[in-house]
Amino acid sequence: MPLSFLRAALLLAASLPFMAAAAPLSLDTALQLAVERSEAARAASAGVLSATEAARTASQLPDPVLRVGVDNLPFTGPDRFSTTRDSMTMKRIGISQEWLSADKRAVREAAANAATARETTMAGVSIAATRLQTALAYADAFYAGQMLTLTTLMEHHAQEELEASRSRLSSAAGSSQEVLSLTGARGSSEDESADARQQQNAARLALQRWVGVMPEALAPIPAEPPFSEEAYVARHPSVVAMQREMGVATQAAALAGTNRKPNWTWEVAYGQRTGYSDMVSFGVSIPLQVSPGERQDRETASKLALVDKAEAELAEARRAATAEYLTLRSDAGRLQQRIERYRASVVIPAAQRTAAATAAYRSNQAPLATLFEARHAEVEVQRKLLTLQRELARSQLQLAFRPLSAEVAP
Repeated sequence: MPLSFLRAALLLAASLPFMAAAAPLSLDTALQLAVERSEAARAASAGVLSATEAARTASQLPDPVLRVGVDNLPFTGPDRFSTTRDSMTMKRIGISQEWLSADKRAVREAAANAATARETTMAGVSIAATRLQTALAYADAFYAGQMLTLTTLMEHHAQEELEASRSRLSSAAGSSQEVLSLTGARGSSEDESADARQQQNAARLALQRWVGVMPEALAPIPAEPPFSEEAYVARHPSVVAMQREMGVATQAAALAGTNRKPNWTWEVAYGQRTGYSDMVSFGVSIPLQVSPGERQDRETASKLALVDKAEAELAEARRAATAEYLTLRSDAGRLQQRIERYRASVVIPAAQRTAAATAAYRSNQAPLATLFEARHAEVEVQRKLLTLQRELARSQLQLAFRPLSAEVAP
């Protein structure tokens, strides 16, 4: 018993990779794989790290400056280049420090934090774009597979009906015209299947570009709850990005405004003389703003203009996001109505027609070509229904995945 149990366990373990490979790829798994392998997301994360590291130094004072030199070194005469003969010659070492006020350092830190927030938002924008494109590629691949299933079924029906017509011809119950008609119909069905297979392959390759693997099967697309208009606009990537840009521009203007107050530089030096008293020197350097109205004030005005620009672009981004939401919402609602109406007025009658043609053929009241035409018409109806469902899924996925997550949106 233990040996048989061990064999069963080993067999199960050996079959797990094949079972995993055969399992349908779900939308959630596809989104996770896409985010994990996204180079754009990795680049955005590197930008966040860079901005974070830069922000840590924004509130610090500049590095002190070490100053070493020789003062009053004789250049001519018998004492030239001597550092010990003349009483004025002095070997000096000192240190200077540029001083920034606490207010200035706080403004610099705020500007750096605004830049960090912008990079964090751009990382979220990159992830949201990756998730949205993956979801749309998933929908295209899923419905391409459904379309191939329909065309393959039609091809199978055409083959069966052609074989049946040949049997009827050999028994003198059919006609050569019927055989020729169904032969052409089979060729048409094979071409439609080849076209659907080509489209499915292209859709699967597009999905592979995001998830990194070629999916063998895809799970049905789950219903994702859409955002409200207010939440959609507030979390729209362009809106959130422009909010961060306006924050950066505002802090840059505040930082430019602090240039009205110049930075002082303190300096202390020690001078050594041979045979004479050593010297200590100290002082302060103060930049003189001879024309602040033409320099510092114009720089501040330039930054304030960028704030106005960012504010106008933010308002425009909100309008565009609102229009986009209303369009997608309207498209989704209209597509849902079209699908319901199309299913009731076209799909169900087409299925009823196929059932009636099947019954008539079995009772020898209709030719085989009539049954094929009914089946072909039903497949065409189902293909258009799949097209409508794909468009509806794309609209719903855009409503669900275009906005940023709550962790990134302000």
